[in-house]
This record gives sequence, structure tokens and C-alpha cells, in this order.
Amino acid sequence: MRPAFAVGLVFAGCCSNVIFLELLARTHPGCGNIVTFAQFLFIAVEGFLFEADLGRKPPAIPIRYYAIMVTMFFTVSVVNNYALNLNIAMPLHMIFRSGSLIANMILGIIILKKRYSMFKYTSIALVSAGIFICTFMSAKQVTVQSSLSDKDGFQAFAWWLLGIGALTFALLMSARMGIFQETLYRQFGKHSKEALFYNHALPLPGFIFLASDIYDHVVLFNKSGKCGVVWQYYLTVSEAEYVCIRGVFILTTECSSLTVTLVVTLRKFVSLIFSILYFQNQFTLWHWLGTVFVFTGTLMYTEVWKNLGATKSQLQKDDKKD
Repeated sequence: MRPAFAVGLVFAGCCSNVIFLELLARTHPGCGNIVTFAQFLFIAVEGFLFEADLGRKPPAIPIRYYAIMVTMFFTVSVVNNYALNLNIAMPLHMIFRSGSLIANMILGIIILKKRYSMFKYTSIALVSAGIFICTFMSAKQVTVQSSLSDKDGFQAFAWWLLGIGALTFALLMSARMGIFQETLYRQFGKHSKEALFYNHALPLPGFIFLASDIYDHVVLFNKSGKCGVVWQYYLTVSEAEYVCIRGVFILTTECSSLTVTLVVTLRKFVSLIFSILYFQNQFTLWHWLGTVFVFTGTLMYTEVWKNLGATKSQLQKDDKKD
């Protein structure tokens, strides 16, 4: 029952987060910073009450290590949300972030000196090709739309390129953070709930530098003709983010990494389809081809079919024994 509940949380939380974030971004395109602040504050308060026991429980991992991790995590979160302000459509945003496998492999080879099988290199090539196709076709759309609605099409395209650069930077930084977490957990043991709390609580002072932008959007939200609706979207995004993260955490403690990967990958695909159909985002046959490449490559990398085949064989053996 608990794994099924976790899967429900992941789909309900993560999909709702994407939907309401897009609704909010369409109403107020520059709302990335205030959304990030709400997500961090909500999770930090919950962690302070229930994980840190109102500050009485000492951390298992020294704070100095969390400071490094938090700097990376804060940067990744802010840059990812801010990319939506730079002419990046939500479907492209989701597809591009699915390229985390590429970044992990590249940094794994460079930093950890890892070596991979040809099968994994092939899967990464598929993911890379898929992201390239989607990015290239989105670039053409930006150019065409800008030339029709704005004389200065180059400026719109330049902002889009900056958005792609921001997503690439966030992707590599996220992969580097993953490697850093891996070394920390190997040394001090796994403390996911504690890490979740400190990763969201320690960066809160950093939002002082974004205070002006956050305040401006509070004013914009209040002046909006749909004031109540906008604030409802805003609160729902924060709550959905928490439900999503909690669902993934429960899933990692109850199920194998294979199951977690399958659920998260399927959730991304469902979010993408909903974003395309409900919000009528432009999505050509080339985009669909790129999407298929990305998700097929992801499943190949995690050796889903091989692991499922092994599980099926084991179940058949167990049945014969019985």
C-alpha cells in the first residue's frame, strides 16, 4: 500500500506542480524568483518542525558540507526557474532537464574517472540527439514567431539562446551536486530528509538579493484582475512541490532504483503530454521524435528491459519451486 501511495504522491504532486507553474508563468512570465522562494520557505518550515525538531536535533552531516551543497542547489533552482523568463517554453524546459543523464555521465568520466559500456554510450547518444532535435526545432519557432510579431527578431532569439545557456549550466551544476552528494552519503550515511531540510533552509538568506524582484511580483499579484486566482496558483505550486518531493523520498525508501526511475520518467512524460494538449504548446512531429529519443535513451541507460527480464525470470523460478 505504501509504494502505491508514494506513486500517487509523485504523479499528483509533480504533475500538479508543472500545471500550476505554467498557469502562473503564463499570467506573470517573470515570476520565477517568487515561486522558488515559496518552495524553499514551505519545505524549510516543514523540515524545521518535523525533521530538525525545532532546531534541537543536531545534523548528522557537518554544516560546512551542507553549505557547499546548498550553494549548488540554490543556484540550480533559481537558474532553472529563471530560464522560464527567457523565452523557454515549458515543454522544452521539461525535455532539456531530462538530459541530466548526459551531464552525469560527462562529469562522472571527468571527475570520478568512470567507464561505461557501449550500450550506455548509445543510450546517451539517443538522449543527446533527442534534446538537439527539440532545441533546434524550438529555435526555428522562436525565430519565425519573432519575425511575425516583433521587428527585432534577433533580440528574442538572443534571449532564447541565453535561456538555453542557463538550462545547460543548471544541468551541469545539478550533476556536480549529485556527485558531491554521493561522496557525502558514502562518508556519513544517507540522511535524505535531513538533506532536504538543510538544502531548503540554509539558502533562505540568499533571497535577500532577490527581495526587490519578489516584492515587485507580490505587488503584481495583488494588482492582478484575477488576484485570488493568482495567489491560489502560487500556493498550489509550493504545496505540490512538497508533495512531489515527499513522494519521491518515500518511493526511494520503499522501492528499487529501477522502480523509482520508471515512475519519475513516466511522470515527466505525462506532464509533457498534458502541457502540450491542455496549454496547446506548439509541438511538431520533430518534437515528438526528439521526445521519443529522450525517453527511450533514458530507459536504455537504466537497463529497464534487462532488469525487468531478470525479475520475470526470477519470478518464474520461484513459481516452479513452489
